[in-house]
Amino acid sequence: MLDAIREGAPISRAEISRRSDISKPTVSLALRSLLDAGLVREAERGPDGPGYGAVYFEPVAEAALVLGLDLGARFVRGAVCDLGGAIRARQDVELAVADVEGATEAIARLRDSLLEAAGLDPELVDGVVVGVPGVVAADGTVQLAENVARLEGRRFGDELQAALGLRVTLANDINLAALGEQWQGVARGVDDFAFLSIGTGMGAGLVLGGELHRGRNGAAGEVDFALVGIGQALDPSAPQVAELALNLAGLNADPRAVFGAARNGDVNARGVVDEVARRIALHIAAIAGVADVELVVLGGGIGANGDLLLDPVSRLLAQWLPFPPRIEVSTLGEAAVLAGALAVGLQAALENVFSKRAAVTA
Repeated sequence: MLDAIREGAPISRAEISRRSDISKPTVSLALRSLLDAGLVREAERGPDGPGYGAVYFEPVAEAALVLGLDLGARFVRGAVCDLGGAIRARQDVELAVADVEGATEAIARLRDSLLEAAGLDPELVDGVVVGVPGVVAADGTVQLAENVARLEGRRFGDELQAALGLRVTLANDINLAALGEQWQGVARGVDDFAFLSIGTGMGAGLVLGGELHRGRNGAAGEVDFALVGIGQALDPSAPQVAELALNLAGLNADPRAVFGAARNGDVNARGVVDEVARRIALHIAAIAGVADVELVVLGGGIGANGDLLLDPVSRLLAQWLPFPPRIEVSTLGEAAVLAGALAVGLQAALENVFSKRAAVTA
């Protein structure tokens, strides 16, 4: 019912009943609980102006706040949103040193700055969701974390929780990016898809049956290892693009320059891009052949070059697979991880706030 109110506000009892397929008497009882909990209020106006006697309802977006963070090797991105999903503040800070201590201090400062910018009571923060470049194991330790010094093997979530005084949920950044695309991006309405991030490294987030698939060790989507036994260099990430440019075309250029030259018609640069596309297609084929996903979303600095990559990758997959997935470029870009963090936080906040307030009013 709360979802129906959030999506249709301002909305009447009758419309809530229709959308949620719940009887009107039950809707009335549930509305009373939501009103008492402070999660819903009567709207001053209906969808087309004054209601002329009809009562309409809307969610109380300010009932709680969610803080989302994206920790990278050189930055921390942050945003705070309300229960309606509206971004109340958005800021980034650079990391002077990419280590755990520096990241913790930067996150604490960013938390304070975001809440001050939002202009809302800090006590309204329900929790913090942080995307990290590594696998978050079941015991809370971070593994396969190479981009942030001394992050490997630590219970970073517990450390942040102590530093911030808030409930902290730690998650793999690419998994969050997949959830961000599912919530607000090109994967909306798609039950089976993969988010493939290709930048300084490579990783994937898998959504199967509408739910994030983490795997037994939380390491589902670590595609760096998918073709490890082939015995060939098949990595399409940024360091390999620069190496390919030098070896294949004699170009001493960074990936941005290589893709730029390819756009300008440079034949040698185009050959490098074609090889990158082949390597991307090989990794997608491994995912699609096993999980039979409908869609693969490309993200990261390399993956964002859809104008040069989508066609060759799609052509190769059509040749190799009986049921090739559709390939799209992320519509959220660098904000995908943040969007996923906020989506996870919102789901938890809605449940937590209702439970807490319902208990108080009981």
